[in-house]
Amino acid sequence: MINMLLAAVLSASAPADTTVTLHNVTVTGQQRQSYQMRSSQTEVQVSREFLQQNFAGSLMQTLEAIPGVKAMAIGSGQSKPTIRGLGFNRLAVSEDGIKHEGQQWGDDHGLEIDQFSIDRAEVIKGPAALLYGSDAIGGVLSLYTNHMPTKPFGGSVQLFGRTNNEQIGMSARVEGRKGRWFYRANATLIDYADYKVPTDSIQYYSYWIKLKDRRLRNTAGCERDGSVMLGYADYNFHTDVRVSDSYAKSGFFANAHGLEVRLSGIDYDHSRRDIDLPYQWVNHLKVLSHTTWRNDVTSAELNLAYQNNQREECSEPVSHGYMPTPDGSLERRFDKSTYTGGLQLRHTVGNHELRGGLSSEFQHNRRGGWGFIIPDFETLSAGGFVTDRYTVNENLILNAGLRYDFAETHINSYQDWFQTPVGSEMVYKERSADIRRHFNSITWSAGVNYSTGLWVMKANVGKSFRVPIPKELGADGINYHIFRYERGNQQLDPEESYQIDASISWGNDEWEVQVEPYLNYFPNYIYLNPTAQYVEGLQLYNYTQAEVLRYGLEAQVKWCLDEHWQAHAQGEYLYARQQSGEKKGYTLPFSTPWSVDTGVRYAFPRNSFVGISAHIVGAQHEIVPPEKPTDGHWTLNLAAGREFQLHGTTLNVTLHADNLLNRRYYDHTSYYRLIDVPEPGRNISLMVGLEF
Repeated sequence: MINMLLAAVLSASAPADTTVTLHNVTVTGQQRQSYQMRSSQTEVQVSREFLQQNFAGSLMQTLEAIPGVKAMAIGSGQSKPTIRGLGFNRLAVSEDGIKHEGQQWGDDHGLEIDQFSIDRAEVIKGPAALLYGSDAIGGVLSLYTNHMPTKPFGGSVQLFGRTNNEQIGMSARVEGRKGRWFYRANATLIDYADYKVPTDSIQYYSYWIKLKDRRLRNTAGCERDGSVMLGYADYNFHTDVRVSDSYAKSGFFANAHGLEVRLSGIDYDHSRRDIDLPYQWVNHLKVLSHTTWRNDVTSAELNLAYQNNQREECSEPVSHGYMPTPDGSLERRFDKSTYTGGLQLRHTVGNHELRGGLSSEFQHNRRGGWGFIIPDFETLSAGGFVTDRYTVNENLILNAGLRYDFAETHINSYQDWFQTPVGSEMVYKERSADIRRHFNSITWSAGVNYSTGLWVMKANVGKSFRVPIPKELGADGINYHIFRYERGNQQLDPEESYQIDASISWGNDEWEVQVEPYLNYFPNYIYLNPTAQYVEGLQLYNYTQAEVLRYGLEAQVKWCLDEHWQAHAQGEYLYARQQSGEKKGYTLPFSTPWSVDTGVRYAFPRNSFVGISAHIVGAQHEIVPPEKPTDGHWTLNLAAGREFQLHGTTLNVTLHADNLLNRRYYDHTSYYRLIDVPEPGRNISLMVGLEF
């Protein structure tokens, strides 16, 4: 009976490709080589303990501790994930096996996921379209929030805050298990003020703008998250249903939303915690079901989900060009519903582990408001894959796979609600034509894992693809928040990528060394090309395609001096060059410069620690005109934590301090650097958590 209960617990919390067989009650820690041999791709497992000890505000800022992973900061409370310089719709984010579908094209809001409900995360670097389809061309961030509780009743409460934007927040969880049934509920509340930068003024279109108390006015915000899960598990069957809702409201930096704000009657400096126009709110509702059945040689997994993402941008009504002053403050509204289904089967025959799967997704998006940037659309996609993992022996594993995908996108026509003079006539200008595009692609992957002694070597080669999103096909409007006019291209082809990844690692009880080089070739990379034209006062960017070559590497070294002291150094480098098109010979816009992190850490008894590190970023002179180069910089950072045992409960205190010296610097991947806004100054994060 004990064996059966342990197997049920482990099978519920393990990923789908893990086999759990218990003949005796023996628990053995996974060796480094065993973990490295799981996949021929570069994978990084992130525990809940890691997320707590490295808490830095948003989920992506916390995950920046992983080489190759970066957060594109947006304001004071949001950030977008990137892996090896690829993000947005080139990076798939999945939650409990379901691909997260929000308004990924939006540059000015983060992931609509409660970071405090996450039990663990997995980062896959490099293309993963074989299993996830389109959007996984650059990698995958897999989040797991459905671990099954083992106690009849338990939970946690976390209080946290940050000094730079005066953030305060609380997250609570209750969970329990009775027999084969289990439940979990999470709730998170966050509120933050305008954030501070180490400068008294910024320059926007040759205008100098004074900042009160060095704060970016109207960048305050709030977040409200909640989720409930109910599940059932026995020896070889597991099913759960989870409902979550995530709401976030944040202001746009008022001085970056057009020069008209100078004429506004709003007193933006009245309070640093209120949210005035212009602002946005985003709400993401997700209902998902996860079901697995398995025995010693076969398993089946079924995932079903419904997601609804609503987003509104509100601003003071101002006339632009020939548009009269509109009624109301609703500038843009997007309402996107997504229906997802996926089935995977796994079967072991001798030394072969065979997997196959089918998946389908339907998206329906409708717009509103007096502004326009992307049209209404519907997208239907479906795909299937097969893979074979062949274990030659315990030191050599081969794998290969094939996938086929089909997608259809229908973009609805749209005409302005006001008239524009064309020649001698006044017409309702068409901003988007009615078009239907069909896409299909075959992708493949092959890899090898080999270990000998203390060495582990991996290599993977494959082809990935990405369907052009409706914004790339049909955009035609102003994106104030990144200071440009964007125009789509109806003739774009599916983006393809050929990539070779490798990993070489060596480790013993004292040292760990790992190097991960990669080479990435795009015959037709899609990106926004800056032009010399201006539309409605902002620079015009056109979506175009170019042949692109990218390569780089990540490397890390860890040295355990003794049972208390540990030192580390890790770095990353990326090179990108356009091989065709108007900007042949140039890199890609907002290319990531090289960076190095190094530091030392001292561990005390009872899971307590203190560490100091330096983050060094090189200058970026590889630019695409009219971009400007960015100087290099370095920051000093501190982390500390302590665990206390209190009458059957555990109290954790974690302190994280960024930019201790309050240095002024610019992030080359931040859109705010275009208007001379430096990165936030000194920022101290504190989290106090109680687990019971």
